[in-house]
Amino acid sequence: MGSLSRQKGKRGEREAAAELKRVLGCTARRGQQFSGGSESPDVVTNLPGVHFEVKRVEKLNLQCAMDQAVRDAVRDVPVVLHRRNGAKWFVSVYLDDLPELVDRISEFRQKGGV
Repeated sequence: MGSLSRQKGKRGEREAAAELKRVLGCTARRGQQFSGGSESPDVVTNLPGVHFEVKRVEKLNLQCAMDQAVRDAVRDVPVVLHRRNGAKWFVSVYLDDLPELVDRISEFRQKGGV
């Protein structure tokens, strides 16, 4: 991966963290910069049981991104946050995982969020 691509990825992770904070009210920060391993989540939050994979690309292979999220999530709900230049953020999650994701967000909010 080239330097410009890495920089765009880092910016995307910071943008995604800011959007998660805004929309869900959770704490969020870029994951790689703190732990350094490739298995680290792209965005670390205080929303338990959810793994966020971030893709900030023009042409996304969503299945490959979701496969990566599933591998890295282990027992957490795998979620892919993605967007193209000038577009809004999308959230992709397997339909079968949607009830669990909703439950985790609801429990987080009932406990007061942050």
